[in-house]
Amino acid sequence: MQQAAGRSRPVPSLRRSQSRLTADSYCIHRIIEDPEWSLAAVPQLTELCLQHIVHNFTQNPILDRLLPEHQRKVLDRLPTALPLAVTANLVSDEDYWKRCCTERWQVLELIPLCKDYVRKLEVDQFLPPLKVDPEEEADDISDSESDLGLGEVPVHHYDLGALVTALPYLEELHLTYGVKDCGMNFEWNLFKFTYQDCCNLAGAVKKCHKLKVFKLTRSNVDDDKTKLLVRSLLDHPALVELNLSHNLIGDTGAQAVGKLINRSKLETLDLCNNKIHQAGAQALAQALAQNCILTSLNLRLNYLGDEGGEAMGRALLANATLKSIHLGSNMLSEPSAVLLSQVLAQNATLTSINLSCNHIGPDGGKQLLEGLAGNKTLTEFDLRLAEVGQENEFLIGQMLWANRHAARLAPQPQPPAEPL
Repeated sequence: MQQAAGRSRPVPSLRRSQSRLTADSYCIHRIIEDPEWSLAAVPQLTELCLQHIVHNFTQNPILDRLLPEHQRKVLDRLPTALPLAVTANLVSDEDYWKRCCTERWQVLELIPLCKDYVRKLEVDQFLPPLKVDPEEEADDISDSESDLGLGEVPVHHYDLGALVTALPYLEELHLTYGVKDCGMNFEWNLFKFTYQDCCNLAGAVKKCHKLKVFKLTRSNVDDDKTKLLVRSLLDHPALVELNLSHNLIGDTGAQAVGKLINRSKLETLDLCNNKIHQAGAQALAQALAQNCILTSLNLRLNYLGDEGGEAMGRALLANATLKSIHLGSNMLSEPSAVLLSQVLAQNATLTSINLSCNHIGPDGGKQLLEGLAGNKTLTEFDLRLAEVGQENEFLIGQMLWANRHAARLAPQPQPPAEPL
């Protein structure tokens, strides 16, 4: 009985412990349910550090030492009023400079300050003014009608005339009419280079007398717009490079460009990825045969065919200035290779030819190999996916290597000595 009683003595102590545990649990439970407490009110240490970097960016601009995801957060928070001496050579993010333009500067107001220093203007997207008709907006237009563009009214883009003509020393103009990352806000009007757009641009370019490089790419430029642009560029006093790649230029547009070749100082012409067929190729070839200035011609991703390829070959037999020509992906085959082999045997100025992604074939490869036998100037000859055969491709590669090696060993022309 005594032992039993002795064992029963700790019971009050156990009860007291359970009571304290219950009380503690109750207190913790009350803290969690406190409506004034929130985990969101406690910022992460990383966020505090980024805020400090943004607030002290002028004194300590450490953007290049941050991780990419942290750089993005800092750039999104940087104030647009920061001194240009701090941001100009450090921040290359387009979104930041776009915020600066919209919040801080008016472009036309800056022109008087910088017009003597601007040599290049590059615009990779145009945002047209969107005019919403409340009545049309209320109509329930089906997706199929929207895709067909029914009821769409052409929307003209920003007229560059006032901007471009106010830059007297502009030498390069790179343009793409369209919108990047439009997402669910896609509309065909955003990507239409209208005839009025073309008229405005042609008038502006014609007044840029010092313009050397003009690039208008991925802008749905068709034949009519090409002819309008060409008329503004005829007899241009300074233009040496024209890039109209990735557009909708067909034979009529190519014929207009052919006239431009011999009425300008063009040295580089890029018509890659258009819709030029035989007739357009023949017009370009006729101009090329008479030209003595053009050094680079890119006709990749067109539809020349063998008749167009042969026309280009005959032009190269007469031309003595072109150094590089790209005829890749033009549905060329053995007949074109036969004529180009004659070009290789006679032409002494071409250094680079690209016939990749054509159906030249093994016999055409042999013709090219024979023509290259006496050629000492060609150093690049791209025949990838041209099906010329491994042996022909290997032997042509050996000849090109020999030409490159000889070119490296040849003495370089020295500039004329300055008069004393």
